[in-house]
Amino acid sequence: MNVLVFEDSLVDNLYPVTTGRPAYAISCGSFRLIDWLEQLGRPVCGLVRPHLVALQSLDFPELSRPLSEANRWTLLVNARLVPCRANFRGLQTLVRHESQCVLRAESGICAAVLPTESLVGQGCLSGQTLVDLAANISVATAETPALQLPLFHFPHEIIAWNVRCFEDNLRHRIESGQYREVVKDVFVGEGASLGDFIVTDTKSGPIVLDQNAQIGPYCFLRGPAFLGPGARVIEHAAIKDAVSLGHTTKIGGEVEASVIEPYTNKQHHGFLGHSYLGSWINLGAGTCNSDLKNTYGEVKLDFRGQKVSTGMQFVGCIMGDYAKTAINTGIFTGKIIGTCSMVYGFVTTNVPSFVNYARSFGQVTELPPAVMEATQKRMFARRQVAQRPCDVQLLHDMYQLTRNERQLAEEPLVL
Repeated sequence: MNVLVFEDSLVDNLYPVTTGRPAYAISCGSFRLIDWLEQLGRPVCGLVRPHLVALQSLDFPELSRPLSEANRWTLLVNARLVPCRANFRGLQTLVRHESQCVLRAESGICAAVLPTESLVGQGCLSGQTLVDLAANISVATAETPALQLPLFHFPHEIIAWNVRCFEDNLRHRIESGQYREVVKDVFVGEGASLGDFIVTDTKSGPIVLDQNAQIGPYCFLRGPAFLGPGARVIEHAAIKDAVSLGHTTKIGGEVEASVIEPYTNKQHHGFLGHSYLGSWINLGAGTCNSDLKNTYGEVKLDFRGQKVSTGMQFVGCIMGDYAKTAINTGIFTGKIIGTCSMVYGFVTTNVPSFVNYARSFGQVTELPPAVMEATQKRMFARRQVAQRPCDVQLLHDMYQLTRNERQLAEEPLVL
């Protein structure tokens, strides 16, 4: 059986998380959906939005292969599927289900098993064009298995599911046998190290350090927590209650119940709670966010002109890739900061992509992609990462994709 993971038309509702990354590459509970799909042991193909095709071909080359017509059946998986262990078990059931079926949700197709020949015949699986597969699947008479496969609908749900599925996901990692237990429920991979005078609390879940992850001295860690390969937690930091750190991150201060994607730095003091940070973000010293309203009530997000009820008491901030904060930046509860934006002072409203946001100082200006291109090159060089043409093109594509957002923003922009 083939596996085809596809982005549907609602993937944009996960803005700014998915502006520059495929939805299957969202981290949650220490896993991405693509990590689970690879564990199915079947050839996996990916269908993404046009501006991500080149990026996929280089970062996930195995996903750019064509469907194998030698396999009679293909399992289609919505890229918005929550990357939790329960969903993985559901997908394992579908892999064994060699007959046509479909699983639907209010927001589209969750997964389906279809004959491979019916998909190859559409001519849409080369990765060059995006066809909304959910709208083209016609399986009115197909069997519907009794499975629940939840999807992400809005970005705050990444934070909620991160807390909800973290411990179960970590247990799956531990059961793989790739880690050794150094103290009770603290597991480390090859080359990982813990500094002196560290305090760990694993009553609520385990702590896992992947290969070459490092924790400095005088740190406090309360599980569940995961440090990805090469992640660094500097001295005197507090990491607690469902923190997932991507590879090559550098983290200090206090971090709680948050997802931090690869190559992001929060090196200095300051609080980050119930938040999602994309890749290549840098938080200046003293940056703090609020994750709780003064009324202790439900947090509602301003999302593209509508109020979205989160059903959550704790929601911090959601930051797109390449965003930056100045020293002592204060981010109010439930704020969304777009890709490639630089923020200063108090962040009291959502921040569009590609802007210099200094609203508390009376200024919001547009940030041209040429500036971010030069910044990207410098950042990549610091991490020995080569800047590729597709990385530069992605910046320009994201700028164009978010142009309308800046025009409709509440702030008067200086262009």
